[in-house]
Amino acid sequence: MDFGMTEKLLQFIWKHRHFNQQGLTLSSGESLSIGYPGDENHNQGPDFIHARIRINDTYWAGSIELHLLSSGWDKHGHDQDENYRNVILHVVWKHDQTDMARNIPQLELCQRVSGIMLDTYSGWMHQYTFVPCEKSLQKPAPDVWKSWQAVLLTKRLDRKMVPIAQSLQRNHYHWEVQLWWMIAGNFGLKVNAPAFETIARSIPFTLLAKHRAQPIQLEALLFGQANLLERNFSEAYPLTLKKEFHFLKTKYGLRKVFDQVHFLRMRPDNFPTIRLSQLASLYTESTNLFAWILQCDSLSELRKKFALSTSDYWFNHYVFDKESPHRVKVMGRGTAETIIVNGVIPLLYSYGKTHPDKSITQKAIYWMQEMPAEQNRIIYQWKGLGIEVKSAAGSQALLELKTEFCQQKKCLECDIGKYLLKSSGNNAPSAETN
Repeated sequence: MDFGMTEKLLQFIWKHRHFNQQGLTLSSGESLSIGYPGDENHNQGPDFIHARIRINDTYWAGSIELHLLSSGWDKHGHDQDENYRNVILHVVWKHDQTDMARNIPQLELCQRVSGIMLDTYSGWMHQYTFVPCEKSLQKPAPDVWKSWQAVLLTKRLDRKMVPIAQSLQRNHYHWEVQLWWMIAGNFGLKVNAPAFETIARSIPFTLLAKHRAQPIQLEALLFGQANLLERNFSEAYPLTLKKEFHFLKTKYGLRKVFDQVHFLRMRPDNFPTIRLSQLASLYTESTNLFAWILQCDSLSELRKKFALSTSDYWFNHYVFDKESPHRVKVMGRGTAETIIVNGVIPLLYSYGKTHPDKSITQKAIYWMQEMPAEQNRIIYQWKGLGIEVKSAAGSQALLELKTEFCQQKKCLECDIGKYLLKSSGNNAPSAETN
């Protein structure tokens, strides 16, 4: 067997006709021409359906089955399977069996595919760099990158819809509740996201709405459920929060949250105390936040909504009972945009897809295109390879490309990979030259 050849690669070569098609002949010696290689079949049965070919002077329409070896037909039991009765051509990498159970026309491709393409693909599969094809990333034209990134952004948003839809089904499609959970999780940033979402889920949304006009009670609920009010305090404010929380916890029968928030190796402005106070500030203004977002057409207004400060106590504190120099702690624009990209836009996009309302999905994508690119380790590495990233739409697309394609080595499903393989396979040999 040729090193690196797989059935997926063979299917890719057949689908895109990356082989020399001049003077095609079957193993029987008959001439073959391909009108249409067929549509990929993702269900049970042959690999390609609705294909059109001509053998000598006879035209055939039907299905195509592919195997690395011609003996794969009998080995896989296709001769006994009714799903394969309509197969008009068996495409193989190598012809290794002549006494087939069924006399199906066979085409061998091993002498008709560019060795450069095979070497390129094999190199990718055994490459352990950031992305398999990184040495050739500059070759595709800008329009190839642009169109593929648009597809990747949609794929990422569609993939994020899946857990959102599952969660919405459980909460009876209460979009405000879903936003509360997602916003809270994103306020925790990467380190505290799971704990913050658990805290939000432990506080009934009706309770949040009921106490939104009482900031102290709102903070008491958040800090209490975060297990930050359990020790003894000396200052008046935490003592007040502790008293309020014990009253509310008893009154509403709140369950204990066992997830712990973390302070270690975090910038003080990202301490969970600061973020929880800013979260309380957001919901003090309104609990109809998602309804407002649906009506909002201005990205600048959305940004202003997240330019959040803390309550006065935190102007002189980062943690309870420990005073620090006075500083008003307003959420930075970068943090706000991270919350919008990961918390607001996916839910907005999901809403537009669910109803459906194309104007809502377009607004979600437009906002993504208008915000600057995220700054993280993966994006820095893409930039290091010379890939330009101007917007959050671009950075989200590249995150999708890295995690869902490059990392899993799905090069044959990637438009960049397909472009590069096509370029390397342009000089496919004819059977006569081998």
